[in-house]
Amino acid sequence: QVQLVESGGGLVQAGASLRLSCAASGRTFSSYAMGWFRQAIGKEREFVAAIGRSGGFTRYADSVKGRFTISRDNAKNTAYLQMNSLKPEDTAVYYCAADTPKLSPIPPSRAREYDYWGQGTQVTVSS
Repeated sequence: QVQLVESGGGLVQAGASLRLSCAASGRTFSSYAMGWFRQAIGKEREFVAAIGRSGGFTRYADSVKGRFTISRDNAKNTAYLQMNSLKPEDTAVYYCAADTPKLSPIPPSRAREYDYWGQGTQVTVSS
């Protein structure tokens, strides 16, 4: 069982930066791939970024590639999402998720493959 708590959201102007954190409970954080998803009002939840268990593999949605960076610190049981050059269309509730250990080192991008979810943190980008 893993509990995830996101933090770091807020209201910023376009072009600003934010860093989201996802703190995980438990002693097996390093065995989970981690993902970030977001959901805007009236839209489906969408993939943002994911990182493999050791941090060696990362993947991003095309809409955030080059602006967002996912990372993790296994010693601190925490995953991060650094968001730069924010745009109004990045406005959403951001969720982190953990994928139970699997053979593949490549982190999944589909929400249904993740087993644990945080409560979300709101990011609002004004124009």
